[in-house]
Amino acid sequence: MTALESLSHWRLERDADGLAWLIFDRAGSAVNALSADTMAELATVLDALDAQPPKGLVIRSGKSSGFIVGADVNEFAELTTPEQGRALVARGWNLFNRLAAVRYPTLALIQGHCLGGGLELALACRYRLVEDAPGASLALPEVMLGIFPGWGGMLRLAEVIGAPAALDMMLTGRGADARRAAALGLVDARVPPRLLLAAARATVLSGKPPRRARGLGAWLNRWPLKTVAANRARKQIAAKDPQVHYPAAPAIVEIWEKHGGNALQAPQLIDGIIASDTARNLLRVFRLQERLKANGRQAGAAPVRHVHVVGAGVMGGDIAAWCALKGMTVTLQDQDLARIAPAIKRAATLFSRRLKDPRAARAAFDRLVPDPAGGGVPLADLVIEAISEQPEAKRGLYQTLEPRMKADALLATNTSSLSLETLRVGLAHPERLVGIHFFNPVAKMPLVEVVHADGIADATLARACAFVGQIGKLALPVKSAPGFLVNAVLAPYMLQAMRSVDEGLSPATVDAAMVAFGMPMGPLELADTVGLDIARAAGQELAGGAEPPRCLAERLARGDLGKKSGRGFYEWRDGKPVKDKAGGPPAPAGLAERLIQPLIDATRERVDSGVVADADLADAGVIFGTGFAPFTGGPLHYQSSRST
Repeated sequence: MTALESLSHWRLERDADGLAWLIFDRAGSAVNALSADTMAELATVLDALDAQPPKGLVIRSGKSSGFIVGADVNEFAELTTPEQGRALVARGWNLFNRLAAVRYPTLALIQGHCLGGGLELALACRYRLVEDAPGASLALPEVMLGIFPGWGGMLRLAEVIGAPAALDMMLTGRGADARRAAALGLVDARVPPRLLLAAARATVLSGKPPRRARGLGAWLNRWPLKTVAANRARKQIAAKDPQVHYPAAPAIVEIWEKHGGNALQAPQLIDGIIASDTARNLLRVFRLQERLKANGRQAGAAPVRHVHVVGAGVMGGDIAAWCALKGMTVTLQDQDLARIAPAIKRAATLFSRRLKDPRAARAAFDRLVPDPAGGGVPLADLVIEAISEQPEAKRGLYQTLEPRMKADALLATNTSSLSLETLRVGLAHPERLVGIHFFNPVAKMPLVEVVHADGIADATLARACAFVGQIGKLALPVKSAPGFLVNAVLAPYMLQAMRSVDEGLSPATVDAAMVAFGMPMGPLELADTVGLDIARAAGQELAGGAEPPRCLAERLARGDLGKKSGRGFYEWRDGKPVKDKAGGPPAPAGLAERLIQPLIDATRERVDSGVVADADLADAGVIFGTGFAPFTGGPLHYQSSRST
């Protein structure tokens, strides 16, 4: 058996024209990830091609799931010494440098996801083509795991698309779809699926020079302008993360500016990043996210093709728009067209922003059908109720919906506070009522709580979770209880912040303490965003009827409801809070810890009472449902790490 015949993950084929086709199909995995053994086999392939060089080499995926999702994250988790970290970086750096230096032309044929180490491999090829289809995503998301793209990405991405665009991609982790990748010059072309193989053959044999950045983007790769670009990036990083909770971002800038993208020349940075708590905690968050994604993959669950939403307010309208964006037929019901119109207008804005192709945006718009008479009910696979939080009104609506629904359709409520036990009274089939609780804004918040009560059919819960996965959200099963998980932990956190205002601290001081802690916004800005009336209702239900904080009661008495009324704890202008930087006493020592403790305690209570299955899922829910500082690993993980 030859070395090539013994390969488990790669398959090399040569055609009559002397072109070599290398197919990556990692054994025993649904996706292609770069691990020690797959990379060792790639080195074996390059040995064989050195001995018998082809006219050209095309690298493509043998999996429908995409090109390469990146490096095997499990190998990062197993690193225990600085030497192991440096060896891992050297493995990819040296291998991809070797690929970049081969004598024959090379091409990466990209379909679907091309992430992290996968994009670094593609950048080491002379040419890149991307399939012009939904789902294509090219990114270097390592910073989101608290690490850096150490296998040549920091060098080659800037060479190909210029320093500003490259730094933006590396420091945010944001991806580019096929259209944007072509516009950036990251790929040579985007190609329709039917023409991929022919285009790959023609491109790899074309003899064209490889793509390189031009103009200012190219000049910013060179000294002294390189220093200008690096300093600008540092200022942006400092503005977003003044406490340096995320050290990978400044490390990326330093390695790019001072070491030519070669992390091996800065071993102290490798050691510091890989050994950091931030990297380990962000890897934990990544695994928690994968666990939530797995909840959305329910084998045998019938897909939802038609959704009927009742209630065209902010939540109902935006749920409907999101489902249409994700390819479903959606009928949106309310009392009349005038109530539905604002939701349709918001949907049009969402479609045009998310779907750059006007034809795709138009198709999504056509899938969203105003339906004041409720004609979509008998056709829907899923009916979602999103009306006001009044049990009698919801139960009355169910009485009219249930007889008209298909026998196998799901009935769901988007309630944020009411128990399913209360709502299902009077239903002929109470076992098929499920909570599917979205968060505002629907388009931005990744988590959806799937609420179940005793007696719910297993198939109902599974299909509801599968629907959440189908629309690209993270499904968290929770038991029916006041506030479920997310609202139950947010309420005491916001109330504690309000009591601090009662004690004389300014709202801006309170919020600044929590932003410095690592939260995406402070608790009082969050309360304004949610609505102070809603915050009061949640607080009353979860606080056993205790008196609300004085500062909250005063604002509600004046009709100051937060963002939606233009004034709450802050004055709101153009959708943003106006914050006074001065005024009031300074923040006392330990303020952030005092504010966050009620949230941690409430999270623990939700686990102990069985609302959420375990502590890891609770951490996942609070991170993705509230934005709780990801670098901590979640509230319960944060508390346990402080006590050890």
